Amino acid sequence: MAGSQINADLWLSDYLTPWDLYAHGITRILTCKQTPYQQMYVVETDTYGKALVLDGKLQSTTGDEFLYHEPLVHPAMIYQGEPRTVLILGGGEGATLREVLRWKTVEKVMMIDIDGEVVEACRQYLPEMNANTFDDPRVELIIGDAFEYLNKIKHPWDVIISDLSEPVESGPSFRLFTQEYYQQLRDLLTPGGVLGVQAGSTSVLRIKFHARLAKTLSQVFSSIHPYSSHVPSFGEAWGFILASENEINPQPNPEEIERLLAEKTTQEFKMLDGITLLGILQTPAHIRTRIANETQTYTLAKPPTDFEQNLLG
Repeated sequence: MAGSQINADLWLSDYLTPWDLYAHGITRILTCKQTPYQQMYVVETDTYGKALVLDGKLQSTTGDEFLYHEPLVHPAMIYQGEPRTVLILGGGEGATLREVLRWKTVEKVMMIDIDGEVVEACRQYLPEMNANTFDDPRVELIIGDAFEYLNKIKHPWDVIISDLSEPVESGPSFRLFTQEYYQQLRDLLTPGGVLGVQAGSTSVLRIKFHARLAKTLSQVFSSIHPYSSHVPSFGEAWGFILASENEINPQPNPEEIERLLAEKTTQEFKMLDGITLLGILQTPAHIRTRIANETQTYTLAKPPTDFEQNLLG
């Protein structure tokens, strides 16, 4: 019977709600370290391959990370159309960087991550994810606090990808999901520039954060569009949000998208093509309704410090 045999001696219990968990059997711990910012593990699982775990939360696995990183990166790149300069915030595994560099138009990428020890561990233990893209001459890697470093950036960017870990109060990123942060990002975009944001779970029971983040972005940008992708190792669908001063058309022509990807990328996609993009942009009614009815936004005065404690509703 499926599920009747348990072989692992060590388990990662990833709580989806206070009453539901997804337990991943771990076969090997490759590295474990308390960095100045978070507890980090790189482990091997029998089902999904290698995985990065931060503060007890699964971040990505080699088995299905493409279902997260392709929809995070490429919709923003597609809607910009000719991305030459890209700013990545977070993304320690290097998989976001890998996807950005599939675009032949890209001339410069700056990646800012607060935790250099996580980046180095991913370089060493997760080359399947980063494909050694940290060594690409177009890449500038900055180890530092993105919120503080943004004030030093003068160069405008065609695309910004905000790939930050969940904003738990004890973690390093809770300020980076606020209205003030997104105002800084808006001001750093070129005309026609696009922001892509990892935006939390879109599960029925965990949609509060996603809805409030969408409402927050709508206070800053003229056009936003939420969408999601199911990531099996997360045990749920994961949300993303596009934001721009230009209108975001949620009904792209698949054939036009295919021509764009063929001309301007190395392709090599596992998930994304024109039909897939059209499909993931069709946000279900219950999510659209939840966002429309949301009244709270995140600010520095009231950041999303309730992410772990108050997800439901």
